[in-house]
Amino acid sequence: MELKRVVVTGLGALTPIGNTVEEYWNGLKNGVSGANPITHFDPTEFKTQFACELKNFNATDFIPRQDARKMDLFSQYGVVVASEAVEDSGLDLEKVNKDKIGVIWGSGIGGLKTFEEEVLNLADNNLVPRFNPFFIPKMIADSASGHISMKFGFRGPNYVTVSACASANNAIIDAFNYIRLGRMVACVTGGSEAAVTRAGVGGFNALRALSTRNDDYKTASRPYDQDRDGFVLGEGGGGLILEEYEHAKARGAKIYCELVGGGISSDAYHITAPHPEGEGAYLSMADALDDAQMKPEEIDYINTHGTSTGLGDPQEIKAIERLFKEHTYNVSISSTKSMTGHLLGGAGAVESVAAVLSIVNQTVPPTINLFNVDEVIDEKIDLTPNVAKERKINTVLSNCFGFGGHNATLIFKKFEE
Repeated sequence: MELKRVVVTGLGALTPIGNTVEEYWNGLKNGVSGANPITHFDPTEFKTQFACELKNFNATDFIPRQDARKMDLFSQYGVVVASEAVEDSGLDLEKVNKDKIGVIWGSGIGGLKTFEEEVLNLADNNLVPRFNPFFIPKMIADSASGHISMKFGFRGPNYVTVSACASANNAIIDAFNYIRLGRMVACVTGGSEAAVTRAGVGGFNALRALSTRNDDYKTASRPYDQDRDGFVLGEGGGGLILEEYEHAKARGAKIYCELVGGGISSDAYHITAPHPEGEGAYLSMADALDDAQMKPEEIDYINTHGTSTGLGDPQEIKAIERLFKEHTYNVSISSTKSMTGHLLGGAGAVESVAAVLSIVNQTVPPTINLFNVDEVIDEKIDLTPNVAKERKINTVLSNCFGFGGHNATLIFKKFEE
């Protein structure tokens, strides 16, 4: 059967460097750091005392108070970005067939804040069970997609993918496949995360995964830098409206770009560390190119996973060099996590929004805080250090990799009739 074309017709973003798509893009192109001292709890006793938190966000500005009380933060973030994306898409909710529109979301952890609060309350009550009746429905990861579907009445496929930091990319790939197979006409997809909690920061500190640069937090997220010391935890979410091309065309929709490929692989190596030669990353990117029926030479920009860790950054570059060969020196590479921090299961969503906007604006967002490139990385590779770059961008490849060896890659392309 002939696969249907899938286009992006709506975007939403809620990030540490901007609470709307417009603010987010301005933060990206201007190289703004989203890091700040933690305000969600008192971090005095923690090794890491900063994160990339949202700024000036109040859920009740967007969601009725009685509804917000029934949602964990990650679900609130999801509803907000989905709402921006739906509004941006111009979908007429009175005319569309809601049976053929789905919600496929991603979250690596789900309601961590809710779980933490309820367990602490249990301990404070001498283990006498006095749980909030909304404990379970607030905590479970699929509540985000459930709330989004209920808000808009979308009755198509509805679920959440959980694959650690690859979760949002996996969700987007699933939505892509449902639409091109003709099972849906449109889908709200993306991901959200809210893990800046005591358990989140403490847990990643125990893994020695987080930067502890408390005295210089603004520059702590340093992908590809020789002096990086771990990633910076971020929060928020991103949303996209994927739509079957003929459906979008028939209603005169604004089209940002086309989604043309998705690749998935597993490292099958280690529960937290990536394969030392970047095997899974290579397979994921190669699978995406094969799915898109494209050659490596057709990629202009790679939005890397680039978390600012000593294990992850070099292995991803190794995989890129192996796959792209000499074209590695022609492609622009950057990690927007240098600005947003690492949104875990929501990372692929905000980075997909960045990928789409890079095509729209013909601009590569920078890798900020890049002062001294890791000596194992070829100095001829363009890591887009510190300043955004204008260049011709027809095609963007976006990577996300997660604990457990999960790898997922997306390819976005400039739309042509």
